[in-house]
Amino acid sequence: MQQTLAGERFFGTRLDGAVAHTVAEVETMGKVAFVFPGQASQYPGMVKELAEKYPAARAVFDESDKALGFSISKMCFEGTEEDLKLTANTQPAILTCSVAVFRVAEEKGLTPDFVAGHSLGEYSALVAAGALKFSDAVQLVRKRGTYMQEAVPQGVGAMAAVLGISHAVVADACQRAAQSEVCSAANLNSPEQTVISGHAGAVKRATEIASQLGAKRAVILPVSAPFHSALMMPAQEKLAADLATVQFSSLRVPLVTNVDADTIEKGEEARNALVRQVSMPVRWEESIRLMIDEGVNTFVEVGPGRVLTGLLRQIERSVAALNIEDEKSLITTLEKIAAARADAA
Repeated sequence: MQQTLAGERFFGTRLDGAVAHTVAEVETMGKVAFVFPGQASQYPGMVKELAEKYPAARAVFDESDKALGFSISKMCFEGTEEDLKLTANTQPAILTCSVAVFRVAEEKGLTPDFVAGHSLGEYSALVAAGALKFSDAVQLVRKRGTYMQEAVPQGVGAMAAVLGISHAVVADACQRAAQSEVCSAANLNSPEQTVISGHAGAVKRATEIASQLGAKRAVILPVSAPFHSALMMPAQEKLAADLATVQFSSLRVPLVTNVDADTIEKGEEARNALVRQVSMPVRWEESIRLMIDEGVNTFVEVGPGRVLTGLLRQIERSVAALNIEDEKSLITTLEKIAAARADAA
């Protein structure tokens, strides 16, 4: 299988260090999980090829354009990197691309046993699970992005990536750095990678303490707001009001939530999880380990980029990691899963 090198990304920032695209071949077929990317997976031209070739994908872009009242499809296909970095654009763009890819995979007969999504990706996962209408989801994430951007004045908050020490040591660094300010874990991504968030001064102090405690790297990230921290409570309250007006249905497949790293199958549970995740950390490593414990040995990243594939390599190298974002990756993933199923029959 092709070995594609991809840098680790944190909210659009590439950190040096190559990660292999493929973790393992699909050898013994177990359960399949679809995982959906969040912010920082965007790039100009994403999913354009599938939208041009498959009506199912094109229909998702058309529905998104109509729901939003502007052409998110043009932004995805022809927009600049700067346009796509704006949080209020990034969130509906990635959701639309991910759902478009999912519709093509579904049409080809590829369906998951579990779903999960990283932060914003949880909305894509809920659409895939049948709990949330796509037109509702895309309008919600447009508002979510706006609310998160507006929650904290520019320069007040910050985020940083800490590499090479455990989550517990990072938590200790945050606690020591806080000094009555907010500083806490935002993304518990892998055994080697934690993203922290909070007041700018506290986050800077935490990176210095983390370096003293043995971190390989502690890097302030060029992001516009301190996502997944208590400073996001104003955004959470506004989004909760919007979520209360939207219908949620029972899930067709279990979803592992960011906020609890546990499975849900009821619509009300999904709504509650989406509210709480705005100000709470993304427990991604635990989510992946739970699905592995449930028998998942093949993960398919559905949507733009390979950020989650890189994280999976850090969490558990024995499972297979595939992705779908264009025609080539679609064919490769379908062929490998079909071959594994045939061997298992």
